[in-house]
Amino acid sequence: MATIAAWLGKGVDRVIIGTAAVRDPALVKAAAREFPKRVAVGLDARDGKVAVDGWAETSELTALDIARRFEDAGVAAIVYTDIARDGLLKGLNLDATIALADAVAIPVVASGGLASIEDIKHLLEPRAHKLQGAIAGRALYDGRLDAGEALRMIRAARVGT
Repeated sequence: MATIAAWLGKGVDRVIIGTAAVRDPALVKAAAREFPKRVAVGLDARDGKVAVDGWAETSELTALDIARRFEDAGVAAIVYTDIARDGLLKGLNLDATIALADAVAIPVVASGGLASIEDIKHLLEPRAHKLQGAIAGRALYDGRLDAGEALRMIRAARVGT
C-alpha cells in the first residue's frame, strides 16, 4: 500500500496492479477504496489463464475469475493483455477482450498486439463499444501506427455517435 501511495503521491494518475491482484486481492480492494478511480488491475493471460511474476508462472485462474473478484471493489479498469500477441504486432485479441468486457461491469482496456490503423478501426466497431480503450506500444515505436491518424479517427467516430 505504501508503494501505491508513493506513486500516486508523485503525480501518477493511475497505478496498475498485476501479480498482487492474483496473490493479494485484499490489497487491491483496499487500494481501490483508499484511492478511488486511481487503481487498475492488469491481467496478463496466456490461453485465458492469468500469468504472474513477469509471465514466468501461469495460474489456474482465468482473467474472468480474477476480474469478478473486483466487480464491486471500485477498481477503475482492467487492462487485459494477451501474452501471445504482446509485442508481436499480430493484432489485438478482441474476441477475448470483448468477452471479458461483456462479462464484468469494470471498464476493460485492450492490450497486446495492436499493430496498425486497422486495429483502431476494429476498436471502433459496434461490438467493441464497451472497451474503454487500448494500449499501443511497439506499433508506435516502429512507426506502423500514426498516433495522429488514430486519434483523428477516434475523434471522428465519437462525433458520429
